Amino acid sequence: MSSTTNIASQNGAAAQGGYQQATEQLLQTAEDYHTKPLWVQMNRLNPPLPNPKCQPHVWRYEKIRPSLLQAGELVTDKQAERRVLMLVNPTREAPFTTDTIYAGLQLVMPNETAPAHRHTAFACRFIIEGSGGFTAVHGRRIKMQRGDVISTPPWNWHDHGKDGSGPMIWLDGLDLPNFVHYPVHFVEHYADPRYPAKDIDTSASPIVFPWSRMKAQLDAGSGDSTTERYLRGGQHEISRTLGAAATRISAGKSTPVIQETASSIFHVIEGSGSSTIAGNEFTWKKSDTFCIPAWHEYQHHAAGEETAYLYRVHDEPMLKSLGFYRYNGQDVESLVSE
Repeated sequence: MSSTTNIASQNGAAAQGGYQQATEQLLQTAEDYHTKPLWVQMNRLNPPLPNPKCQPHVWRYEKIRPSLLQAGELVTDKQAERRVLMLVNPTREAPFTTDTIYAGLQLVMPNETAPAHRHTAFACRFIIEGSGGFTAVHGRRIKMQRGDVISTPPWNWHDHGKDGSGPMIWLDGLDLPNFVHYPVHFVEHYADPRYPAKDIDTSASPIVFPWSRMKAQLDAGSGDSTTERYLRGGQHEISRTLGAAATRISAGKSTPVIQETASSIFHVIEGSGSSTIAGNEFTWKKSDTFCIPAWHEYQHHAAGEETAYLYRVHDEPMLKSLGFYRYNGQDVESLVSE
């Protein structure tokens, strides 16, 4: 190697070393002033596709129920404001069932009171099993019937109770994960265990959606599957953040393939079957609960023996109000706003 080439090589190495040193100093100075360079995180913050952190998962009711009932023996209603086993996504911690929806299985035993409180979060409840249970929502005492959906609007006083024998179990769905990003959620406790309430006619209540009515709508539909939304006043989603729906799938048939930015929690009302989620098969049966994060392509399949019915709580209302909702096959130019 000639002396000229050697000198050029040394100068190049020195220049490279100087560049690296200057770059490291730049990053350190930025760190000192609590700033970070976007250019090194551009792909993470601007991904080419939706990238939820949660993963699909099935919670087996027959495996969870014994622990929930044991909690009814070991944990009194005085010790637990709400006796709930949260459904926590395997890739995250509570309150994430999906990235935007929290779900939990709540238990009330005979003659117990889940004391009155109210909070910023919206809640909806699907009644899984039991009789004699009730919830009182801002002065309206509502009898719980299996399969019914009962909503609790934000800042409504509510408490739960149980008459008669046996447990009362339902699935809670709340928009709690959103408050990780919007830290404005808080709870107020009522002075007494129960907020004053009167029995109401659940068939005429705007916050109660009887299963008998929804099942009739689903069974009146044609085709391999039918989906109906739970709507207030016949046209409005049950809340600004969360919506709910139910699906009927004829025995041995399937739903259409869906891929959307909404995330969902499904509960099996009746029947058994499976769901193909992002190419993987997940089996389910009566009373199981499973989640599908955003942008995971999915299709439900009913087993060949009987019709399957699914309940779904989802975040479409929130996404649509923010302009974030999208589905595969959509005219993307329709997303352009002026």
